[in-house]
Amino acid sequence: MENTPPFDPHKRHTFRKILGIGSGVAATGLLIPRPAVSLGGNASPQAPQNPSEAFAGIFDVQKFGAKGDGNAVDTSAINAAIEAAAAAGGGTVRFPAGTYLSYSIHLKSKVNLYLEQGTTIVAGDTGSQGGYDAAEPNAWDKYQDFGHSHWHNALMWGEGINNMFIAGPGLLWGKGLTRGRGETGAGVGDKTISLKNCHNVTIRDISVLHGGHFAILATGVDNLTIDNVILDTNRDGMDIDCCRNVRVSNCTVNSPWDDGICPKSSFGLGYARATENVTITNCFVTGGYQEGTVLDGTWKEFEAGVRVPRTGRIKCGTESNGGFKNITISNCVFEKCGGLAIETVDGALAEDISITNITMRDISNLPIFLRLGSRMRGPEGVPVGQLRRVNISDVVVSNPAARYASLLSGIPGHNIEDVRLSNITVLHPGGGTHDDAAIEPPEKENGYPEPTMFGTLPAYGFYIRHALRVEVNNVDLRFEKEDLRPPFVLEDVQAADFVHLKAQRAEGTSVFALKNVSDFNVYISHPLAETHLENVTERML
Repeated sequence: MENTPPFDPHKRHTFRKILGIGSGVAATGLLIPRPAVSLGGNASPQAPQNPSEAFAGIFDVQKFGAKGDGNAVDTSAINAAIEAAAAAGGGTVRFPAGTYLSYSIHLKSKVNLYLEQGTTIVAGDTGSQGGYDAAEPNAWDKYQDFGHSHWHNALMWGEGINNMFIAGPGLLWGKGLTRGRGETGAGVGDKTISLKNCHNVTIRDISVLHGGHFAILATGVDNLTIDNVILDTNRDGMDIDCCRNVRVSNCTVNSPWDDGICPKSSFGLGYARATENVTITNCFVTGGYQEGTVLDGTWKEFEAGVRVPRTGRIKCGTESNGGFKNITISNCVFEKCGGLAIETVDGALAEDISITNITMRDISNLPIFLRLGSRMRGPEGVPVGQLRRVNISDVVVSNPAARYASLLSGIPGHNIEDVRLSNITVLHPGGGTHDDAAIEPPEKENGYPEPTMFGTLPAYGFYIRHALRVEVNNVDLRFEKEDLRPPFVLEDVQAADFVHLKAQRAEGTSVFALKNVSDFNVYISHPLAETHLENVTERML
């Protein structure tokens, strides 16, 4: 049968047992992938037209009146199929190849959605044909953006549901969704998939085009898997907010106007909840391509002179009320986008974070940004947070923005603690001047944390400020054009060890600029001799 997704033929017998298919039914009738959870359920409420569709627990949206012609609004038929599956105790709602124009689709527990090859669900324009569910009230919406505070105004949403998946290889096209820039009127939708207080959820193999403010927003979702998903979108790719036990793998995200993969910990649930036990692996993030051209394989870059932020990065933050704990990011590629960011500025604890095997090319700002600040967007009385125990290793960077360096910065009286940077190579474009080297960046303790917030930096490699116990090992810094800034600038840093450095410098330029630094050590590094400094008010090395 055409449009049947590939699967392992050795698992054919297992599929037949799970779906309850007798030996007399042809295996070519299989229309869903290996399920992540038990399908359960009874037969479709309408009799199938041929034996290949006589599978218990399969609910075909076309049997419930969906036209799939791209003109008729299919919202009611889709929701009817989902309701029937839920009433039967669970099942899989099948979208045969076609174009389904829809508004808010209501996800249910134990009801899976399967989008066949050739299936597109299109988010309708708000107007005479219909609109999206209203944004529900939220007494805590002043502590985060509108989009983070509401979930029902979406193409697909589920609240308090469990044991379900959305699987591909079909497409979700958020054509009628807004970007969440103040468009909050009746019937307006601003996100593609929206989940609140759910557990045991899998999103796999689908693609999203033009996803609105969020292609995927998951808030308070535990046991969440997002695998082999392509997001080619006009704002955030996926935001993982106040979630636990999350696996993001094998994903491609093109999000030029906002973040690509973004763990957050907002106050949207009405209390501070950490995002923790998160693995992000084998992903590609970019902000360098015109929307839709990653999906269609043409990979068109923006024309010269077109102003695009080219964000597209992996970032923990900005919303940081609950914190980030036990986070790993590995085997990821950044291209034509912002670099890696870890931010806690709203009173949260961020700790036990491991990042390894990262390549970055053509970075629009700076490669690594660790920020502990005091924006404090949340209930009053919360103390400044902490950022500690962060390992970043095996990173290769080429062509970051010339004005910047990787930046680790706390605020006065609140240090970033226990950071280890190892096996890092940076090829910097260079070009910094003596005037740049003399810059003293402002503190901006309460500012919104953007990597560019301090402007041009006085180092080309690493600028480290308000930090305690920093180890830098096996780091190689080079520039393509002579840079008159030192590779490293440290200010208000205690217990800093530098081992096996190779740092290119211009003639007459120091490797280190130190200000209010104690317990400073350099070992086996070129071009410096072994050095130990107990206390330094200001010194160049």
